[in-house]
Amino acid sequence: MTRRKRISNILLWLLLALWNSPVMAQGQLLFTRHYNDRYAQFEFSYDLDSTKIVMLGNSLTENAGDWNALLETNNVVNRGISGDDARGILHRLHQILPKKPKAIFLMCGINDLSHNLSAGQVFLKCKEVIDSIRSGAPETTLYVQSLLPFNESFGRWKTLAGRTDDVPVINQMLCDYCDIIGVTYINLFPRFTRGDSNILMPSLTVDGLHLSKTGYKIWAHLLNRYVSEINWEIPRQ
Repeated sequence: MTRRKRISNILLWLLLALWNSPVMAQGQLLFTRHYNDRYAQFEFSYDLDSTKIVMLGNSLTENAGDWNALLETNNVVNRGISGDDARGILHRLHQILPKKPKAIFLMCGINDLSHNLSAGQVFLKCKEVIDSIRSGAPETTLYVQSLLPFNESFGRWKTLAGRTDDVPVINQMLCDYCDIIGVTYINLFPRFTRGDSNILMPSLTVDGLHLSKTGYKIWAHLLNRYVSEINWEIPRQ
């Protein structure tokens, strides 16, 4: 796909998202207790500086626990919050960007999709986070990770029912936008599905959405080369 075609697609998606945007598209108005607890913890945390790599996202990021163990390094900070969406991430960027971390690996969008938003609306919210990170911390290298698939057969996540095929649509929008603005996009999605399916493989999940240990090992494996490149650039003390 040519660059001009990608730009045309982005403009079309933006117009469709704005045209179809309902009044309630602002999403949930209240933060969860867990969000507030994590937010308060991060507010008084001193674990960020210009040598750190931030894993930024929702429960998929938080539930990994120790990303340093997964990625075999010692400078990764887990800033995932279960249930978080794009609005919640925007609300807490002030805890991260002024510290000028070396890199941020962003994953967001799946919880926005569960708020009954269209694929285009979810993309717009993710785009706002991307743009805010780039403008607020231009020295920080941003990596945008694709949304991961989920598996409706588990029957647990009712707010995502019927939305399986929206995930690759959002991912394509993110991919095209990252190409336009010169940000690295990491396409995790294909490694978590089987064949041409858009469905998360049962062996890689514990509940149809969240990952198993094997799922996290695959995710970490896909990030390893990026983390190695980042750490190679950090001056040795």
